[in-house]
Amino acid sequence: MWREVEPDQRYEVQVDGHKVVAYGFGEGDEVLLCLNGGPGLPCDYLRDSHGWLKEHGLRVIAFDQLGTGASDRPTDKALWDITRYVAEVETVRQALDLGRVHLLGHSWGGWLGIEYAIHHPQALKTLILENTAGDLPHLSLELERLRSALGSETVAMMQRHEAMGTLEHPQYQAAITLLNHRHVCRLDQVPAPLNRSLDDWNMGPYVTMQGPNEFLYTGNLKDWNRIKEMSGFQMPVLITTGQHDELTPACAMRMKMALKDVELHVFPNSSHMPFYEEPQAYFPVLLDFLRRHRS
Repeated sequence: MWREVEPDQRYEVQVDGHKVVAYGFGEGDEVLLCLNGGPGLPCDYLRDSHGWLKEHGLRVIAFDQLGTGASDRPTDKALWDITRYVAEVETVRQALDLGRVHLLGHSWGGWLGIEYAIHHPQALKTLILENTAGDLPHLSLELERLRSALGSETVAMMQRHEAMGTLEHPQYQAAITLLNHRHVCRLDQVPAPLNRSLDDWNMGPYVTMQGPNEFLYTGNLKDWNRIKEMSGFQMPVLITTGQHDELTPACAMRMKMALKDVELHVFPNSSHMPFYEEPQAYFPVLLDFLRRHRS
């Protein structure tokens, strides 16, 4: 159902002396502002799967977060902080004169979206939390559960390499490859936009904020938990996840229980990328939610 279309606009926004590049599709007052995952990934995979939604009366905006894609790539680790990224999102929103937006955050973009909604609720029409979590210590427990399905000997091997710092060992990497196929993208052929993002991953923000891989959280976000703050959200919220997602349905349920005006959809044949793995189910859910909450 999705297809790649060329952006209609390309913008350059100054964020604290650095260049951030944004992309626009379509026009109008119903703006879908997309925050992609990573950290450290270019926005290609989310931008190019959602840009075609301009055909449904939406203005779709995505941007390469600082450190990624066509944006500047400074090396100061102090920049890789969620509070600074919140300010970056607000700078982009104001610079492009987007007004109140439908904010869509996928994976790490969901954590960023939650943090943004805490500090700038007046800027949001709705919040769409895709394949994400509001409580990372709880997520770490869920990741341990997913790892355990590999078997006790494999888990022990992984723990040994993690303790020794030998994460590049072929044994460890083989286990991560299997986990990624089970819980990140289950497709035999990885879509081209996702490959482009993965091939240009800046590991600086990723390691600093999250950790060395998708199943080991050691970065400055490892203790991040905003479930309590989410209970104060007044905007309508859509939560989506995949049955096999690394950020599990249990993580989605934890957010749902905290929220007032919320819908939750679990896609049974997806892991972390339902817009690629199960687009025929995903896009109707997203479009129906946006249709019902147009201003």
